[in-house]
Amino acid sequence: IFTGKANCPYYAKAELLADYLQTNLPNFRVHKISQHPDNWEQWLHDICETNGWEHTQSPIIWRELLDRGGKGQLLGGLNNFLEYAQQYYGITSMMLSEEMLDIAEENLQAHLEIVKEDEEIRSLIKPMQIWITSASVPICYHLIPLLASGEVFGMTTEISIHLLDTDQFKENLRSIVMEAEDMAFPLLRSISEHTNIDQAFIDADIIIVLDDVLLNLEVQSLENYIREVSEICQVYAPLIEKNAKSEVKVISSGKTFANLKATMLRAYGPSIMPENIIAIATSWESAAKAMLARKLNMNTTGVKDVIVWGNITGSNYIDLSHAKLYGYDCAIRGPANFQRPLLNMIYDSEWIHSEFLSAQSTLSSRVSHCTGMLPAHAVATVLRYWYHGSPSEEIISVGILSEGQFCIPEGIIFSMPVRFQNGNWEVMTELEISETTQKVLGRLSHELVQEKLVALKEINEMHPYEAE
Repeated sequence: IFTGKANCPYYAKAELLADYLQTNLPNFRVHKISQHPDNWEQWLHDICETNGWEHTQSPIIWRELLDRGGKGQLLGGLNNFLEYAQQYYGITSMMLSEEMLDIAEENLQAHLEIVKEDEEIRSLIKPMQIWITSASVPICYHLIPLLASGEVFGMTTEISIHLLDTDQFKENLRSIVMEAEDMAFPLLRSISEHTNIDQAFIDADIIIVLDDVLLNLEVQSLENYIREVSEICQVYAPLIEKNAKSEVKVISSGKTFANLKATMLRAYGPSIMPENIIAIATSWESAAKAMLARKLNMNTTGVKDVIVWGNITGSNYIDLSHAKLYGYDCAIRGPANFQRPLLNMIYDSEWIHSEFLSAQSTLSSRVSHCTGMLPAHAVATVLRYWYHGSPSEEIISVGILSEGQFCIPEGIIFSMPVRFQNGNWEVMTELEISETTQKVLGRLSHELVQEKLVALKEINEMHPYEAE
């Protein structure tokens, strides 16, 4: 194995002698690795540290007893190789210094051309860049296989996943990276861990924000937790604006403050496209549908159009007024697209009001105690809908920036019914809502507005000059 600086004359002399030996000896094989002069010192340090060698000059030459593998035996530099060739084969090189310099210059030009060609080839391969924050949490562990399997973006879209977290979770990230690499997903171009926040979100197509502030109101006040969320977003938003692609899609998930994270990312990142910042409510939809299906003794997939309004991980409202049942075993049968209103099929109205609607605390407990599969599936499902469209006429609940739909105040992230089409979403404003629901939405809106005001107030008090 011959390695050296591409413009090194001693490397040129060594490789030409090696070429002569390979041509004239039946079992002599050569593998050459030229390095750009700017990269040589670091490369030499790394290879010597890996193999326990001591060598400081170009070139470095070693033997491998198997074909480019096995235990390496260091020979040394040019003089060591000349001596080796003389002793073993009785052959030496008489190349003059001027000729060595000419070949070294040719080697450098050839190296630069090869590097340029490799860069052009790599530029043709453009995997989707996905960044995941707080990537040591269990959600991420379950999310990676869903993203890399091809079910979300399609079987022709390659992806690169970037896991971002703090230094204290570096080993966790490395373990996740190694396990993902071992699974050899055909569409996973690369996966890497990152702990340098300044390099976060470079060329990001998608950013999945999983940061959580775990609540314990006995330890500190809600206002302090809101301030922590705002501080996180105040770090992330400028980096997204600076490093991510202009049409980056930002998804807020997690167990706490999903709406607030999306709201504050929008507030601190005004150049981020507002329609590309959303919060995930699908976990609540799924848990509510499962609870209803168990009550009706049917398959969960037959329950559709359950709407989650409001603050996804806070005060929300599960609306069943548009919910439908498909494939329900009752006296009236129909084709596959035949549906019945859910409220007409649940005759136990007392259960709805006393156990289901008031059991949102039970739903909250189920969602908040999920180990990761449900929220990971929720993120993957919404991404699939975003890129490939949601089922026709089916209602999907997503936290989006309000523009006054359903009389909801503008400027807050509020969960409401949408449909996904052609890479975009649109609010299903044609839905009729009852007077009772409208009152609930007013109360939920007020809570989210107050939450946003508290967040902005806390940051302004901490950074008054920045606020001005």
